[in-house]
Amino acid sequence: MKKTLFLLCALLIFACSSDDSEDNPLPAYTVEGKWLWSPDPEDRTYVNTMFEFVGGNVYTSYAVNCGWEDNYCTDADFNALDESDRIPGVDTYTFDGNTLIWDEIPREVSFECDGGIMLNENSYKLWRLNSDCN
Repeated sequence: MKKTLFLLCALLIFACSSDDSEDNPLPAYTVEGKWLWSPDPEDRTYVNTMFEFVGGNVYTSYAVNCGWEDNYCTDADFNALDESDRIPGVDTYTFDGNTLIWDEIPREVSFECDGGIMLNENSYKLWRLNSDCN
């Protein structure tokens, strides 16, 4: 009886502790939305550019009235921007879950901070607007 109980417990533990990645997929993140770029990839403090990924197009905006040491740009500065603040010209993009093709250039990307940071294989980093990621 003890052997049967032990065998059942061992079988139950083995069956419940499956580490199959298909059962536990990574979260899927999207690039759709507004992303901030900083000239210092390690410090969001210096953000000065916003890329907006919308329906296959990438629009670029710059925050005005901020972006220097005495007046850093904040999420509020970028939230205040609208379509009329976009610079002329539009890039295109497609995204398949880990490859971002931006203006016909494929880039492997990964995400951190619950999708709030997008990392490019070539070291640039974008912060999702209104994320709490630093």
